Amino acid sequence: MKSFSDSYAAAGVDITAGYKAVELMKSHIARTMVGKNTPDIGGFGGLFELDLSDTPNPVLVSGTDGVGTKLKLAFLTNKHDTVGIDCVAMCVNDIICCGAKPLFFLDYIACGKNVPEKIAQIVSGVAEGCVQSGCALIGGETAEMPGFYPEDEYDLAGFSVGVVDKSRVLDKSSVTEGDVIIALPSSGVHSNGFSLVRKVFDVEHIDLGKPVSALGGTSLGDALLTPTKIYVKPMLALFDALSVKSVSHITGGGFYENIPRSLPKGCTAKIERGALKPLPIFDYLAETGGIPERDMFNTYNMGVGMSVIVSKHDADKALEILRAEGEAAYIMGEVIKGDEGVVIC
Repeated sequence: MKSFSDSYAAAGVDITAGYKAVELMKSHIARTMVGKNTPDIGGFGGLFELDLSDTPNPVLVSGTDGVGTKLKLAFLTNKHDTVGIDCVAMCVNDIICCGAKPLFFLDYIACGKNVPEKIAQIVSGVAEGCVQSGCALIGGETAEMPGFYPEDEYDLAGFSVGVVDKSRVLDKSSVTEGDVIIALPSSGVHSNGFSLVRKVFDVEHIDLGKPVSALGGTSLGDALLTPTKIYVKPMLALFDALSVKSVSHITGGGFYENIPRSLPKGCTAKIERGALKPLPIFDYLAETGGIPERDMFNTYNMGVGMSVIVSKHDADKALEILRAEGEAAYIMGEVIKGDEGVVIC
């Protein structure tokens, strides 16, 4: 007998829509399967076969996050196939800062009304993020919550688990004066600071599809919904080639909160302002909102999604490897003595 409940449907929850959503997302999930893992969507737990043949002292590393109020832009533009990339990126980019390779990912979608086609679009983005980071989407949850969320809105969060050999866990205590700080460019605003973005641009009362000259003709909606860049594969290539001392994922809090997390006591990151390459969206945001530069660097990534610290003699090789992996990496500063955390000059 098929599962259905007229009484539950009368309360606003359509369990048959959930079954349809699962069917629609299966092809997306299948794209993410790595190694011997095979999708078994609909069970009570996600399975992952772990191969530790090259990891004698495994350490598991986990990361969890959501997309935040960037989702409001997805609602307003009715574009739901990219925010899943953001969700994966916010987790796996954190994991890679420990030197770990992401293994698998699970998502959680809570919505006011389960529209199977919309849920499948969201999951297609999650699957794309998993493909980009080389991890498997082994499960998740979709919760229909009428009366808690508006019918056309949802929240999206997830978590990932990775592994690294204990001997290869990044140790920021190795950072010393004279080390070089390399910038990996961001793709845009990524997934942080959108409460301020929404306030500055008054996004609910403008045409988000209109081309903006300050953005090179790109619409504001497209610029803001550009997915968070995933740095897993180039960073794994770098880890395999040389000794990386420390890595920072530039998320909420910008330079001033995140880069100090990759530094030991007594070290300061000296960033050369002239070396940085902020994207047009940041200039447009600052100008429109009258936001001081100090606040911009304390809120946004300002064109740098990840910073990497290596010894000076490894800098050229690091740049060569990252560029070979498709990253337009460049040197943005150096480590100096002091406890200021970050100085931008």
